[in-house]
Amino acid sequence: MFTNIVTSNGTLNDRFILRRENLYQGANGRFVERFFIDASKSYIFKPLTNNTQLGKEVWIFENVLAELPLKFPKILSYSVQNKLSNNWIILEDLGTITHTFDPKIALEITALMAKWHSLPAERFSHAQLKGPKPPIEEMADHILQNKEKVFTILRLHNVSERLGNIIFSAFTSKPFSAVKVLCHGDLHQGNFGYAGDKTVVLDWEHCHLNTPFWDLFHLIDISHPDFPKPNNHILRNMVLDCYCEEIQISAPDRKKFKQEYYLFSAVYSVWMMLLIQSDLDNQREKWTPEQLSRQLKETIRNLIECAEEII
Repeated sequence: MFTNIVTSNGTLNDRFILRRENLYQGANGRFVERFFIDASKSYIFKPLTNNTQLGKEVWIFENVLAELPLKFPKILSYSVQNKLSNNWIILEDLGTITHTFDPKIALEITALMAKWHSLPAERFSHAQLKGPKPPIEEMADHILQNKEKVFTILRLHNVSERLGNIIFSAFTSKPFSAVKVLCHGDLHQGNFGYAGDKTVVLDWEHCHLNTPFWDLFHLIDISHPDFPKPNNHILRNMVLDCYCEEIQISAPDRKKFKQEYYLFSAVYSVWMMLLIQSDLDNQREKWTPEQLSRQLKETIRNLIECAEEII
């Protein structure tokens, strides 16, 4: 069916396409597109958008997603080759996806997350899966090396030095959990939403083994320039309680689990704060200064809330 749709150079062949539209741009500059082969039928063309994830999305589709009770776009055709530009997949088009964050979808995603976190981690230990960002231990080392800059940014945003000291004291005295589960890896608001009345989870190429707090943080507390979130203090605790219930974490262990989450979230947020400030200082072009400033404020808000919970 898709013969000749993609050229030998890994691009869509306009000779066989009625219409096409860009959806978003990947980390390597290539665009994910919706294309029509006639007036009524559309598909999604996704070239390799992150050069480190060669073949990973196809592997996840074949080895993980088929056994999970969730909605995701099916892969209809693909090419996995050593030449990066020749790697692409064609997916079914689920139509317009509404990217929202509210209690209903947050708790639905949390219940689904518990299911993929429950898959045996040893199945994936040799799969060479790679996340999009460094592990939390490396983030902690980075902020230790940039402690003075961290406090400078906190002062600029009227955050008390006391909170900064609490965070540094907590993560230098308490090691992060060594428990690893299969994580989606990039579960920000742009990668889930509603397609009609169905909850969908997209873009699994960053799936990898990590702490369960990784996916929880991306769902609850990560900020994004394109997807602002409302204040979520109450929802944060609802999600954590829901996850503990789904995973069957006993009541005596839930307080410890939530405390570990608050620490993880605070450290990741400090790392994000440094990253966003660097983007602002260097005038990156992908997002506007207004978007980055809003993202920074949201990150600091979440940081303060989780740091207060550590106390």
